[in-house]
Amino acid sequence: MEEMIAYCGLVCTGCPAFIATQNNSDEERKRVVEKWSSDQYPLEIKDINCDGCLSSGGRLLKFCNECEVRACGFERGVENCAHCEDFACVKLEKLYSMISGAEARERLENIRRNIN
Repeated sequence: MEEMIAYCGLVCTGCPAFIATQNNSDEERKRVVEKWSSDQYPLEIKDINCDGCLSSGGRLLKFCNECEVRACGFERGVENCAHCEDFACVKLEKLYSMISGAEARERLENIRRNIN
């Protein structure tokens, strides 16, 4: 499977929710629920269905579906935020502060350096 990089630089194809969905595995979904569920974002097995950030009309996790970075990237029609003239914007910085996004930021910076 080809690597899918989300607008923010996370690798969708490496995400446990994406993998559980693609494998249609309730055991994998259960592990995601146990790891990710919180009082702020309560999850159930039925919630773990995601076809990746770049999918249009596909299944997305609740917080991915509500993501400002994803909405902005989709609206701007960019491949990911590395291709945006406003990189790295306030929305992206806010997301990184919530998810510990150093690796995602580095991935986008590397992509940005290699854009012709």
